[in-house]
Amino acid sequence: MTTSLLADANFDRLRRNPYPGRGLVIGRAPAGDAWLILYWIMGRSANSRNRRFAVQGGTVRTEPVDLKLVKDPSLIIYEAMLELPGLYIVSNGDQTRTVAEALKSNGTFDGALSTREREPDAPNFTPRITGLLDLRAGPGALALSLLKAHPLDPQLTDRTTVRPALPAPGFGFGLTTYTGDGNPLPSFSGDPLLLPLQGVAEVVLEAYWDALNAENRISLAVKAIPAGGGASRTLVRNRY
Repeated sequence: MTTSLLADANFDRLRRNPYPGRGLVIGRAPAGDAWLILYWIMGRSANSRNRRFAVQGGTVRTEPVDLKLVKDPSLIIYEAMLELPGLYIVSNGDQTRTVAEALKSNGTFDGALSTREREPDAPNFTPRITGLLDLRAGPGALALSLLKAHPLDPQLTDRTTVRPALPAPGFGFGLTTYTGDGNPLPSFSGDPLLLPLQGVAEVVLEAYWDALNAENRISLAVKAIPAGGGASRTLVRNRY
């Protein structure tokens, strides 16, 4: 199967999946060697749906739509995207801050995440998914991490870090928290997904927003980054 066909097949599965949960994609725009980072959130409960993205500079954070309706903010309010010089971090939880603080102190991506576990939301034990784009030298480098409950003992965490070769323009690599709906929710497994990133940031935002299940989608952010790093531009679509 060609790269384009594989990416399109994965995108079609995403479109048909009623609940992939939270997801991230890091890749390259089809022209100009710009980079794109996507992150989305979905929700089934009133607590999960009471959120939206807010942007301040290079930071994307979740915030409640209605403070009076917040029941437990611990796993739903966090910084989803942070930036350091030449470094761009995205994740589905407060491990975004863990990675950023470690990198600021000359630590490593893997070292930072070694201090974290899968989320403590039994019985789902939602995976923590994290991505890093490093543009400090050369053409750049990617790292994608998945922290998920061990299948025989969910109190233990399986840790996988993948450093794929740079994708071709118009493609990216992604992770989602779940493979579909269910009770408990089935965690993501396998290699990162090759996905299409066809068009400028505005076009990509519309394509992925339309692909996410209309009943469960909450917010989507697309960050555009110059080829050599530097100031980013972030677009957001919020349901509320």
